[in-house]
Amino acid sequence: MGVAPARDDRFAAKAWLRALELTAPIAKNPHRILPTVIEELAEASGEAPALLSDREGLTYRALAERSNRYARWALDANLAKGDAVCLFMPNRPEYLAIWLGITRVGGVVALLNTNLVGPSLAHCIKIVTPKHIIVAAELIEALTTALPDLAGAATIWAHGVDHDAFPRLEPAIERHAGEQLSEAERRPLTIEDRALYVYTSGTTGLPKAANVSHYRLMQWSHWFAGMMATHSTDRMYNCLPMYHSVGGVLATGAVLAAGGSVVIREKFSAREFWNDVIRWDCTLFQYIGELCRYLLHADAPPHETEHRIRMCCGNGLRPDVWNEFQRRFRIPRILEFYASTEGNVSLFNIDGKPGAIGRIPSFLAHRVPVTLVKFDVETGEPVRNEQGFCLRCAPNEVGEAIGKVLRDPANFASRFEGYVSREATEKKILRDVFDAGDAWFRTGDLMRKDEQGYFYFVDRIGDTFRWKGENVSTTEVTETIAACPGVIDAVVYGVTVPGTEGRAGMAAVVVGPPFDLTAFRLHLARLPEYARPLFLRVRGEIETTATFKRKAWDLSREGYDPVAIGDAIYFNDAERGAFVRLDKALYDRIQTGQVRL
Repeated sequence: MGVAPARDDRFAAKAWLRALELTAPIAKNPHRILPTVIEELAEASGEAPALLSDREGLTYRALAERSNRYARWALDANLAKGDAVCLFMPNRPEYLAIWLGITRVGGVVALLNTNLVGPSLAHCIKIVTPKHIIVAAELIEALTTALPDLAGAATIWAHGVDHDAFPRLEPAIERHAGEQLSEAERRPLTIEDRALYVYTSGTTGLPKAANVSHYRLMQWSHWFAGMMATHSTDRMYNCLPMYHSVGGVLATGAVLAAGGSVVIREKFSAREFWNDVIRWDCTLFQYIGELCRYLLHADAPPHETEHRIRMCCGNGLRPDVWNEFQRRFRIPRILEFYASTEGNVSLFNIDGKPGAIGRIPSFLAHRVPVTLVKFDVETGEPVRNEQGFCLRCAPNEVGEAIGKVLRDPANFASRFEGYVSREATEKKILRDVFDAGDAWFRTGDLMRKDEQGYFYFVDRIGDTFRWKGENVSTTEVTETIAACPGVIDAVVYGVTVPGTEGRAGMAAVVVGPPFDLTAFRLHLARLPEYARPLFLRVRGEIETTATFKRKAWDLSREGYDPVAIGDAIYFNDAERGAFVRLDKALYDRIQTGQVRL
């Protein structure tokens, strides 16, 4: 027997109040930063486990001592306040110790995506102009592919292996003491200072380095500690990349702030997920994107429900997955939220309404100025009236979510800290929105809000496309396709067709029994005709980013040419009333306008 979704308004109200109580003191204690919190916990509960993994484990005392060694290493290396250090390392407890230590003395740590190589990796390094690069042994080969594009100003340190070209970091670290820093060693830091660079995913271009202050680290960790009611007895399972704000800060900080422990796995494994959760006796886990759907489609391990999970927290849990995931795996509560590393718009669905990404309680509306504005898909800009101001959306009307940018010292959450690039920062700010001179952060996401105030994600701007004069939401179509029997994975995007306006819908799918093309076409009838994919591409797998975002941009560029693409491609032939295999002859007829679309 499964568990029913938990819908408890009193629980939600308490969660909001806890989060407010934990975050209210942050601005009043500007010199108390996250490394300070770890230092306090080491004093209070030194031998309690903080970070656990199959590779290594660190108690709170060991984490504090390890981070102090890195702090002293940074001081010894003459790292000035604001200087950058790039960290290129897979998930492991040492990862957190490194950036806690370096940021403790004013350094800024750039968390590099461990999947990058060559020019894209070099780009991420160059834009933060680091003084040092720390690279794990297993990633040295990847780093060397970027070296031809780097000027060579940074000192590269190898971690975990002796290397002919780079000095090994461990001997340099071990030379330094692990006790608390003396007053002379401490740099005068406040929550206003920059702590990390966290990169955007770069799915449609090169990544941007987002500024993350010590305030945001404190706010994220303590807010989620309140939302999840974390306790010293909690144990979080984290298999998300630690170079990402969710896996690297939220999943770790929310539990560490309460004195609990975090189990770190290097990479997500659907096969080992529940075994790990049970083996480590976890009470929480963090999800993102499609992780829950992968688990739902994976073969059932024999003991998948013999866990002590009381809540999972994350974003991107699709409505078509929510109820079945919660029922099958017996998850008492799901905390879905919406946020971005660089943005000032945060939404929380603490009361477990399936499919919603959150709502703003009336008592917080003045502190969280978020609204939806009407959006023109063709121009890619919000709609403006005759006076030049934007128009708010009506209930259930789709628009872009924006958050007001404020410089209120008591309301840090409304700030937009931007990117390293001023040009990129300015592009995310919408000005003269409702009043002359006001400024709002553009999320780049289309949403709708119902009459009860619940927000629902619709699509990313750029993913929604127009066909036959109508807006097609790739998210809506993807969710419909995913509900068809035999569809294991799907991604929807638009492709250009000569002689037509807009973009025609195309879906790439991974299928298995009992998938049937005839039944699939009948299944699509639940969509409006303009939203039904014109082309279907059957693949063995769909590539994703490390945070499970599908690489639709690459698929869209590849188009539907059967000669250039090795996968089977089908055309939704209206005359035959069926999906037919697309060959070169049919492709040429479509390209020359002989087939009416």
